[in-house]
Amino acid sequence: MKIDKEFVEIDGIKTAYIKREGGEKVLLILHGWGAYIESIMPIFNAIPDSYTVYAYDAPGFGDSEDPKEVMGTYDYYEFLLKFLDHFNIKKATFVGHSFGGKTLTILGSRNKDRVEKLIIIDASGVLPKRKLSYYAKVYSFKAAKKCYMLTHGNNEEAMAKFYKKHGSDDYQAANGIMRKCFVKVVNESTREEFKNIDAETLLIWGDKDEATPLYMGKIFEEEIKNSGLVVLEGAGHYSYLDKFGQFNAVINSFLG
Repeated sequence: MKIDKEFVEIDGIKTAYIKREGGEKVLLILHGWGAYIESIMPIFNAIPDSYTVYAYDAPGFGDSEDPKEVMGTYDYYEFLLKFLDHFNIKKATFVGHSFGGKTLTILGSRNKDRVEKLIIIDASGVLPKRKLSYYAKVYSFKAAKKCYMLTHGNNEEAMAKFYKKHGSDDYQAANGIMRKCFVKVVNESTREEFKNIDAETLLIWGDKDEATPLYMGKIFEEEIKNSGLVVLEGAGHYSYLDKFGQFNAVINSFLG
C-alpha cells in the first residue's frame, strides 16, 4: 500500500505523518511496536468523516528517523505531547493499538484535559504473568550469551549473530538503538496509570490474542473507571484486521 506521507520535525526527529481533513473534532491514531502508518490504515479509514484524523510513524518506525537516545514508553508519551503541540491540537479522541494503547494510558492519566475519548486495542501495559518456564528460558538465554561471548567475543558482529539465533522476533527485528528501546519498553508497566483515567474508554480485544492475552484486557476494564470491554471472538492481536466488520461497527457506534 503506497501512502503519501508528509514530514515534520518533532523534537529534532524527522517524523512521517498523514492527515485527513474532516470536521472540527480531531482524532489521532497510534500504531503498535514494530508497526507503522500502513498497518493502522484500516482503523484510519474506518473513522467517520466528521473527524479530522492524524497518524504518525513513531520514532524508529516506518519512515520516521530513529531516536537520538534510548526511548521508553514515557518518552514516547512525551513525543506524542510534542506532536499535539506542533499541530496545536488542544483536545482529541485517541486510538491506540498494542504499544500505542500503552502510550495512551499515560496520556489519559496525566493529561485529562486533552482527551475526549479513548479507544484502546489489544494493548500492552500490564506486565505478563511469568511462569517458571519463562524464568528458565531467560536464565538459559543469559547463560548462553555469556558462553558465546567467551568463545566468540563480544564485538558487534558476533553479538548480532547471537541475537539473530536466540532473540525474540521483536528483538531480532530491532536494530541499533531500537533494540535498546525495545528492552526498556517491554519491562515497563503503565498499570499504575489506569486508575487515574477519567475519559470514556472503549477497550477492544481479540480472544485469541497471544501477545497481550485477554486477561490483560479484563485488567484494563477493572481498573479504568469509565471503560467497557468488547471481545472479538476468533480474533488475535490484530483484532481490527481479523474481525474488521465487527470492529468497524463497534468504533463507529462509540464515536457516534
